[in-house]
Amino acid sequence: MELPDKELIEKCLSENSDYFRFLVRRYEKPLFAYLLGRLKNRQQAVEAAQEAMVRAYMGLSNLKKPESFHSWLIGIGARVALELFRTNQRDSRNTNEIEGFAAERVGDVEDFRIDEVIAELPEIQRQMILLRYYESYSCLEVAELLQIPIGTVTKTLSRAYATLRQKLSVTSPELLEALS
Repeated sequence: MELPDKELIEKCLSENSDYFRFLVRRYEKPLFAYLLGRLKNRQQAVEAAQEAMVRAYMGLSNLKKPESFHSWLIGIGARVALELFRTNQRDSRNTNEIEGFAAERVGDVEDFRIDEVIAELPEIQRQMILLRYYESYSCLEVAELLQIPIGTVTKTLSRAYATLRQKLSVTSPELLEALS
């Protein structure tokens, strides 16, 4: 049985930093997929993912909610991707890229808000959302992985969606409209 993020982080901070490798293994694929979607360049996504993991490791003691490690890591990855884009922007000075990036930044703010709201969900709902959408597991695969009935998975996901809709409508009605 795999340890939850919170326990791995506690062990990493107090016992042995080698425990961080379990977090890397758990989140390297979703982080890379996220960054590849942002950067549209495989090599840059690999570099950004590595840099994000290093920054996460170095800043691990600053993480206030260890159970929100995944969202925190995605936020670090988004900042690294933004820095990488800015560096490339300075080098290329391509006007079309600059205009495209301005539109992309709206998406960055929306993604950060969604990640924040997901981080606030109860552990089981957050875990299912991450497995279902960040790691692209089917509901059946989530049920098998967590060893629970598929009905429980669909019901829990439904509750998570309702919570997300409610929280996003209160804090970001424009984001909720964009997601509809």
